[in-house]
Amino acid sequence: MPQPARAGREGDVLAVVSQTGPTVSFHDAATDRHLGTTELAAEPHELCFDPVQRLLWCTTPYLSGAYHAHTGRRTEVIVLDADTRRVVETVDLAPEHGPHGLALDAARGRLYVSVEGAADRPGGVVVIDTATRRPLGRIDTGAPGPHWFVLSPDGTTGYATNKEAPFVSVVDLSAGALTARIEVPGSEGLALSPDGALLYVAAPYGSFGAPPAPGAARPEPGIRVIDTRTLRVTGTLPTEDVVLPVHTTADGTLLVGETRREPGAGGGQAPGRLTVFAAGDHRRLGGLEVGRLPLTITSSPDGRIGYVAATGSSTVDLVDLASLERLARLDLPRHGEAGAHGMAYLPRPA
Repeated sequence: MPQPARAGREGDVLAVVSQTGPTVSFHDAATDRHLGTTELAAEPHELCFDPVQRLLWCTTPYLSGAYHAHTGRRTEVIVLDADTRRVVETVDLAPEHGPHGLALDAARGRLYVSVEGAADRPGGVVVIDTATRRPLGRIDTGAPGPHWFVLSPDGTTGYATNKEAPFVSVVDLSAGALTARIEVPGSEGLALSPDGALLYVAAPYGSFGAPPAPGAARPEPGIRVIDTRTLRVTGTLPTEDVVLPVHTTADGTLLVGETRREPGAGGGQAPGRLTVFAAGDHRRLGGLEVGRLPLTITSSPDGRIGYVAATGSSTVDLVDLASLERLARLDLPRHGEAGAHGMAYLPRPA
């Protein structure tokens, strides 16, 4: 008989950010027991776990609020010890600001952090040495608002989505330069297939009701499938609603979080939806209802459990990806409209 989805997770931990907590909460991955909460001075967004240094990196883009709706940009990335759950350092990236997306090359000891542009420079990616925790430089992405960033499996190429700019930025990480633009509508989350051959990009940008420019048709929502060898869009996986987060599991299963609104003008956030596509042929396998405004998706290292953080309800839904049934729902603290956001799965120390 197959083992339960929770089998073998003793000692593993799920870390979850609450944007307005502002906190990082830690939960036992086998039992969901709350292990502790670390309070932060700023509104956190995304998390990235470095298994070599056993550190958690956390971006803090704004004093308060969100993209295009904030009270000012911050410049810091917070570093936590993953085992003691204490803040060990705050890395200031100034004059860079608005740090958001995180991508780790553990083999080379490099962390890549997307940052927003300013009047004198476009947006870009700051490169950090994970051993010294010091910035080494930055790579321009050619657009003002890069948000999410992913790395090719061999660590040579990076891809950044740009919310309003009509392209995905492709950067050569060895040369430290922007090398190509892949034409897509303004985009949100992105993920690579495990072999790096396909790039999945959520588009269009989630403007949530803003009218299109005069004479322009609003693109249909979906996931653009891009061949990373030719850098061309080869197809679109249609979705009913706008997608923000995109994630691929260890076996290439594609998880996307659809944001839904209540019907009628001015309708608020409705429960979101996790939609699942098969690896390889991209068959739609199904989906299920999740919390309001899903913003981040991750999965267990074996690809059996999906985790969907929804900021509108400040919840994390745990999903058995074989049966597409909810295993549990975690409630995260918040002190405002925005709650659960970035996540990281922390395997127990070897």
